[in-house]
Amino acid sequence: MKSLLFCLAVPLLASAAILPDTIGAYHRVSASKPDLADRPVWNDYVLKDHETVSYENGTAKFTATAYQLQDTTGAMAAFDWQRPDKSKPSNAAPLAAETADQLMMAEGNYLLVFDGHKPSAEEIAQIRQALKNVDRTSLPTLPHYLPSDELVRNSERYITGAASLQKFAPNIPPSVAAFRMGAEAQYGLFSSPKGDTAMLIFDYPTPQIAMQRIVEFQKIPGAVAKRSGPLVAVTVSPADPDLAERLLSQVRYLADVTLQEHIWTKKDNIGDLVINAFILTGILLCFILVGGLGVGLWRVWLRRGNRDPDADTVISLHLL
Repeated sequence: MKSLLFCLAVPLLASAAILPDTIGAYHRVSASKPDLADRPVWNDYVLKDHETVSYENGTAKFTATAYQLQDTTGAMAAFDWQRPDKSKPSNAAPLAAETADQLMMAEGNYLLVFDGHKPSAEEIAQIRQALKNVDRTSLPTLPHYLPSDELVRNSERYITGAASLQKFAPNIPPSVAAFRMGAEAQYGLFSSPKGDTAMLIFDYPTPQIAMQRIVEFQKIPGAVAKRSGPLVAVTVSPADPDLAERLLSQVRYLADVTLQEHIWTKKDNIGDLVINAFILTGILLCFILVGGLGVGLWRVWLRRGNRDPDADTVISLHLL
């Protein structure tokens, strides 16, 4: 009975695997689901599954950890959070960072971390092909509104709920941020000789909601806030007030207006219009010809049928 249950469980475990059994010349040795620190933050980013797999190729070894999030926004937020402070950008993917012995990258709604080995382009392509239910929706545009001057490298954080807000900006109450209204926020830390200053940019569904929320932000002790469209930028008790003012002034919402483009059809071609006019004229002439022949045949039939001889008589009034 136990062997039967084991045989039934093996396919289920195999289907639940995120990472492939082989990566290049490396093969899977073991897999586990380690406990996660700061689980409430992972819940904010809607973590669906994760696993850590050990790979070997002779004496060479490395581990790969995969986090499956609900969407690309969650993967981007997890990437910003888990990225090592001293890492540098990598060309492995649009969202990728590396250290001397680690590569971290976001692929759709997945966050992938490789320790002890940096996969080649061919190995990354193999991993991408093995991932299931990959979300390819566009990333949010909110991070682009964060100023780049004096920004501390790798300090960006994306906030989607109360837990991540408490983790990265505990001086802002969740009730003020009002995530229940569909808000998201971008966090950044900025350096100056007077000290580091944190700024957050909250994005709300409509400018009207942002107008309501900025009043609540301004009630926070030491807070300086600015609204631009649906965005609310805020810093609380900045170490450098002048830097805070410069940062807030750089936050400007730019509406993406798309003009309706005229789609050209055959109706816009003057040549087609002329040809269609000739065709219509030909059809009308055919109708006239057929109608005239019909009337003529009908009159001949009346004459041959010994009808009233006065039926075809034309009455002339002789008015002139």
